[in-house]
Amino acid sequence: MSSTTVIELQPVVQGKTIIPPSTISAGQSGPRLSSERSLIQGDQSRLSEHDLPDLSTSRSAIIIAILTGIAAMTIPNGKTRNVGFSFLGAGQVLGFCIGLVLGGVLIETVGWRVGYYICGGVHLIALALACWVLPQDRKREAISWQRLYRDVDWVGAIIASSCLGLLSYVLAIVTGSSSSIREPLNATLLTIAAVLVPVFVYWVGRQERLGKPALIPNSLWKIPAFTAVCLMVLISWGVMNSMEYFVSLFYQEVQELSALQASLRFVPGLIVGFCLNVATGLLVHRFPANYLVIISTILCAGSPLLMALINPKWSYWYAAFWSMVLYPVSADVLFTISSLIIVDVFPAKTHALAGAVFNTVAQFGTSLGIAIMAVVASNVTRESGNPNKESPAALMEGYRITFWLGFASMLLTGAVGIVGLRKAGKVGLKRE
Repeated sequence: MSSTTVIELQPVVQGKTIIPPSTISAGQSGPRLSSERSLIQGDQSRLSEHDLPDLSTSRSAIIIAILTGIAAMTIPNGKTRNVGFSFLGAGQVLGFCIGLVLGGVLIETVGWRVGYYICGGVHLIALALACWVLPQDRKREAISWQRLYRDVDWVGAIIASSCLGLLSYVLAIVTGSSSSIREPLNATLLTIAAVLVPVFVYWVGRQERLGKPALIPNSLWKIPAFTAVCLMVLISWGVMNSMEYFVSLFYQEVQELSALQASLRFVPGLIVGFCLNVATGLLVHRFPANYLVIISTILCAGSPLLMALINPKWSYWYAAFWSMVLYPVSADVLFTISSLIIVDVFPAKTHALAGAVFNTVAQFGTSLGIAIMAVVASNVTRESGNPNKESPAALMEGYRITFWLGFASMLLTGAVGIVGLRKAGKVGLKRE
């Protein structure tokens, strides 16, 4: 992998790792400190002026987590709620599709900066829709500094933020050069991050035993279905987002296509993802959840497999097209089913927190997957026998290994689903 390509991935890794504790804090405090409507409106208006890329990722995750809680409380269980959750996932796919194509058009014409102005306008429209569509606030105890201190696990948030922040920095540095992990500073920071993990587990366990707020209560992980879907989304989101980045690099660096041409090649998969989200919502109550998840995971594994076997000279329709069709299958099915599992197995007051944890795991999986695959690709390219390390042939050697790694990861995801969801049964059933 060329140095330029690696450097471009560093902010991607860092931005997606350092923010997640804010998502959990919002899920933890949202039901108690302020209304869902106020949180979403405030979040939209605060960031619509300066749509910072790193905070934008966090903002979206916070909104999705809170919308999960709103849907669980306002939509009756059964087919209506299933379809609601499926459209929440389908909306993300549709938005990504529009943004992907529009981004390619802007880069080829007026430049990327215009995209930020467009995002600002879209956020203002979303703010207006939130004021009009979302349900009215229910009466709550007035917010005070005392309640902020009492109802939020600030120590847990600081520990988690420190751990993920340090890990974010090390991942970004290692993405640029794997040998940098041997430097004393980076090794020390990685060690501190590792030590903070058991410290965090101990702290939230203590908070839970004392009946105090815990950022991520350890009791969440005692539910096998929730633990399984979090592990699956950790791997699946990492593979899906890594596929998006490295397939895009394949189109532009190996096949030497323009940004617009590369973007258009993702559209078939995004159309499939939108339709699949809707179909999952309509049919999920008819089939056991473990069957749907495992079948979708196996199908998704075909995407990196095809890219691992591809010849860059082949026509797009021979292998790359089918890879694009399959790559979002697992993540899209898993999003709807996971949302329904969360509202089925947790009480209503815990929905926002569980949804926030789920979205945080997805963000972390994205950054971890991209970082690992970037390191692997760069090392393979560096060890390539090709004297020109930035040539398409040398780059393809690195990319091909990441696709094989993605294939193996999806098989592991399927194994987790077989074990962890074996007793899940059907989800999204109507209950009186």
